[in-house]
Amino acid sequence: MHRFIHRRGALRAGLALGATLLVPSARACEYFADNLRITHPWCRATAPGATSVIVSMKFDEVTRPDRLIGVETMVAEGAELGGRLSRPTVDFEIPEGVETHLGEHGTYLRLTGLKFPLEVARTYPLKLTFEHGGVVGANLNVDYARFF
Repeated sequence: MHRFIHRRGALRAGLALGATLLVPSARACEYFADNLRITHPWCRATAPGATSVIVSMKFDEVTRPDRLIGVETMVAEGAELGGRLSRPTVDFEIPEGVETHLGEHGTYLRLTGLKFPLEVARTYPLKLTFEHGGVVGANLNVDYARFF
């Protein structure tokens, strides 16, 4: 049986394959400082009248020790650390070569003085300031609510 290859179709297929190899893959919810990666900053939706919310995120690919020293967002007046390393300021150590988490079940970031309720599936701008990594613009994702 004689197989006929359409040259134009083969060329299109080859170009499409080549283009997919050149384009970097999309990485949802990943943000990069000079020396680390921040993954999925998120919080839960809040009830009307809530004054604070816990923010979780992961830091990894740390090539130089750093500290998260500031957080700004349009949704809150301030931020502080809560949980095990609770303090009224943001000063979170991020060691080199280790995956570190801010989350509900350990040390967490708390946004204080919420200006309005945070709704499920919304995103809000978040500015993270690091001692060595500089300022990183990110999005705060609002996930499901848990009201008790």
